Amino acid sequence: MSAQYQVSGDSAASISASIETGVRKGTIDWGVPLPPIRLLAADLQVSPATVAKAYQDLRQRGVIESDGRRGTRVRSRPPISGDRVALRLPVPEGVLDLSSGEPDLRLLPPLGHGLHAVAESNGPPQGYASAVAMPELIDLARPRLEADGVPMGDATITATSGTLDAIERLLTAHLRPGDAVAVEDPGWANVLDLVAALGLRPVPITVNDQGPDPESLSEALRSGVRAVLITVRAQNPTGAAVTATRAAALRDILIDHPSVLLIEDDHAAELAGATLHCLGPVTGSWAFIRSASKPFGPDLRIAVVAGDQTTIARVVGRMRVGAGWVSTVLQRLLLRLWLDDEVTAQVSAAAADYTRRRNALCHALRQRGLPAHGTTGINAWVHVPDETRTVGLLRDAGYAVAPGSLFRINTPPGIRITVSPLDDDAIPALADAVSSAAHPAHLPTPAR
Repeated sequence: MSAQYQVSGDSAASISASIETGVRKGTIDWGVPLPPIRLLAADLQVSPATVAKAYQDLRQRGVIESDGRRGTRVRSRPPISGDRVALRLPVPEGVLDLSSGEPDLRLLPPLGHGLHAVAESNGPPQGYASAVAMPELIDLARPRLEADGVPMGDATITATSGTLDAIERLLTAHLRPGDAVAVEDPGWANVLDLVAALGLRPVPITVNDQGPDPESLSEALRSGVRAVLITVRAQNPTGAAVTATRAAALRDILIDHPSVLLIEDDHAAELAGATLHCLGPVTGSWAFIRSASKPFGPDLRIAVVAGDQTTIARVVGRMRVGAGWVSTVLQRLLLRLWLDDEVTAQVSAAAADYTRRRNALCHALRQRGLPAHGTTGINAWVHVPDETRTVGLLRDAGYAVAPGSLFRINTPPGIRITVSPLDDDAIPALADAVSSAAHPAHLPTPAR
């Protein structure tokens, strides 16, 4: 913590507000340790219980986190708006941005024709009472999910404003602050931030190319987690995809924990470039999320969510007292995109393009002695001995990549490279730059 910033306050609320203000303004750096409870209490002339309550409030809102025997520290990405909006540095002009995790805008299907068709056929203005998950969309989503191997049975389906919105509603519908959640490590940075912001306790489960490690999942379940989040394919950041064998092993473990909420994330959907192997329904509460943002563009903030009747009813009920519903304009647009053969062909071609580029990059990196992973999706994960140094050197060489610290809890350092902006002829030069920056001769072989 900056020596110039002094925490103030004489109550738990004022102390937590002082710390939050320091974090928001940047006078308390992200990731730095906070004073021990008794030391800060003595400085402020309050009881240790008052400081402990302030820390507890900040912890439940995801601003700070416990750091084992080292005490308490500010999170590396606290959910506080301010001048520093993300750990990811701005990309200078002339530097190729391989850090965003976004799809290739050049490969997204145009939405103009679909929007025009929606405008022409939308009928009279929509009222509040009829603004719900459209039956036409649900009716088409069911066979599409079944065709991909999602066991629908008596499942109920609704629509949410994207994957993260669905995950937040599912977690708040089943869990309370302080509950433990099994999350992938490395995993999606936004999920790690969301779990912290909800006051939940993340329990990491390791991931390899075939998906979550069964023994790691077993250990998390034995520790008492209330929910498990699994990305079935195109895992962010590693590109892992759950195989048929791995899915069977994970089901065998989960079946002995019927009270756990299982959430499966299929955010890449048609762009994943791999067969889907769904786990659920194997517990009493489960949900499968398929987003439209990756294949059809980030502007299409909509996902369909299938699950048991109670879980989906809770999600719908929570939406009713909040956002209410997903715009029926977006629902109608997604419906038309699903039915458009030309759009389907464009998305399939994009998936093949990502697969070619991702495979070529991973192959080039492995040829240079770097352990690169990227089975599916738009990202590659590369183990490096010092990610800060590697990211800096690559930026100097003209490439912006995402530091692994955005995604890691306990796993070794790494970097994430998004292949979306990467043209085929640029891959060898990038692989050379990564090899030079990472110094693979000093890199230990990772345990997989």
